[in-house]
Parts: sequence; structure tokens; C-alpha cells
Amino acid sequence: MKAKDIAELLDEPACTHNKKEKSGCAKPTPGATDGGCAFDGAQIALLPIADVAHIVHGPIACAGSSWDNRGTRSSGPQLYRIGMTTDLSEQDVIMGRAEKRLFHAIRQAVESYAPPAVFVYNTCVPALIGDDLDAVCKAASEHFATPVVPVDGAGFYGTKNLGNRIAGNAMVKHVIGTREPDPLPAGSERAGIRVHDVNLIGEYNIAGEFWHVLPLLDELGLRVLCTLSGDARFREVQTMHRAEVNMMVCSKAMLNVARKLQERFGTPWFEGSFYGITDTSQALRDFARLIGDADLASRTEALIAREEAKIRAALEPGANAWPASACCSTPAGSSPGR
Repeated sequence: MKAKDIAELLDEPACTHNKKEKSGCAKPTPGATDGGCAFDGAQIALLPIADVAHIVHGPIACAGSSWDNRGTRSSGPQLYRIGMTTDLSEQDVIMGRAEKRLFHAIRQAVESYAPPAVFVYNTCVPALIGDDLDAVCKAASEHFATPVVPVDGAGFYGTKNLGNRIAGNAMVKHVIGTREPDPLPAGSERAGIRVHDVNLIGEYNIAGEFWHVLPLLDELGLRVLCTLSGDARFREVQTMHRAEVNMMVCSKAMLNVARKLQERFGTPWFEGSFYGITDTSQALRDFARLIGDADLASRTEALIAREEAKIRAALEPGANAWPASACCSTPAGSSPGR
């Protein structure tokens, strides 16, 4: 990746960091921070797309040390759980065989699993020796008639947050907008309820947590076109441009996706959370507010009143038993952008 492209990703206009003394998410100095590299950020941001073949182009440790450590869950395909790597050796580098190994790895993935797409993640070694990831992926895509998406997030480019943005940029550049959404299934529409299409960006379905929220959205008539990327499918990511509203669940991870979808397709977005009573209620209200459907707003308030009463009743015994106690929750550990 060119230095100017990295600088553009670091300087995110929608990020509050840009309004401080520093511009964007500056590259950290040794000892100043901890966390993963850009490759780690790119991989964990897209790995939950369950039906895609994810290939790590590099030495085996890049894949082996980080594979499937998110705890994300899929309601269907399990292909994302299979670790794939080109396993570059010293001899591959010396003899210039890295690009050839990548092409054959893509061939093996396509012939063995017939995935709807293949994602190829760049790492430090092939980036340093100058492998042309874009050219190999383009040639493989044409040869195998399967989308092959390059995710150029070599570790030395920067932090995990930068890797998240590189992954999001790859989706905007190569995937989003390449397909139209499926029509509503026959018999799924309810009388008097208009269905609205929405996206959730930066929702990773850690331990299946999103499955607790989805029934609320379904009840309101909010069809989730895609959660980028928890329990997602490649065909869903392709349709994200048709959503009426985007919700940023993990704002530091893929702000660039929400901003670019607004710039290109006029899709409004907001930052929200499904952690806690107040934030969950506010997220539902924000959907209704941005969509501008008066009936949806009315039904949203009714649902919030019902669910808040239900949860407060469930919490009441504990509140009475420990009236002076406090509870601290740290959910940020499941977020790749924090």
C-alpha cells in the first residue's frame, strides 16, 4: 500500500481525534501502546463473514497466532473457522515463488470449498518483498470466476485500528454496491408495517450477542441488510449501499465505511450501542428519527416502554437486596476498535 493511501486512512474526518491536537490516529511509538498490528485489525474485522474463504498470505505464524480468537458466532456457514495460509518459507522468498503460491492457494480454496468469494490478507513479508497482491487477486478472480478481494493490511503499516479501516476500505472499494438486495420473502410482510432496510457497521456478534438484539429490530420492521461483519454473508455485504440508515456500533473500527456510504449513496448514519438499557433504547429511537417514519417512531416508543418495564422488573429483586451496591461492566474487550 502506498504511503499516501495509509495517510488518507489515518486522517479520518468523521473521527473525533481529528478535532484534537493530533490529526487522525497517528502511528504509535514503541512502548506507548499495546494491541495488534494492522494485519490483525484487518483480519478480525472481516473474519466473521462466515461463507468467505479467508487466506492469509505470509508465513504460517501470521495466521496461526491470531486465527479465530474473536469468539464470533455464525448461524450458518462455518467456512470462516477454517484457517488458510500460503505458509511462505525462506526459500519461497529467495526464489520468488510467493505470488505463485498465493495463486495456487486461491485455486485450492475455490476448488475445495466453492466459496462465494475469497479474501486475501497481506502480511509483512510479502509486502516487504513487493508482491503485487492486487494483480494476483485480479488474475485469480478472472481465472476462477470468483470474486477475490485483496485486503492490503500488512502489519508494519500501523495499528489495529488502521487495519480495521483498511478492511472497511476494501469492502467499499471491491464489494459494496456489486449486487442488489433480495426481495422480501413471500408472506413476511405484516399489515400496516412498512419494512425499512438498515445496516450495522462494526457489529461482530461476539458470543452471539447480536442475536439478542435482532428480534427487537425484526419486531419494528427493520430489516438488517448486513452486519459488518458479525454473522454476515458475502452477498449481504454486496447490498449495503441500499440501506436507509447505517448504525456505527464500534465507531473507531470502520468510521470510514459509514462516511463513504454517506458520500456516495447519501445514507445517513449515527453512532450507537446495544450495551445497557439507555443506549439500546436510544439506538432504536435514532433509527426511527433518521428514517422519518411517524408510525415507526410510535411503535418504537411502545416497544421501548414494554422492554424497559420488563428489564426493570427483572432487576428489582437485586436492587432491593443490594441498595448501596454498584456494578461495573467492561464490554469494550469484545470490540476490535478499542
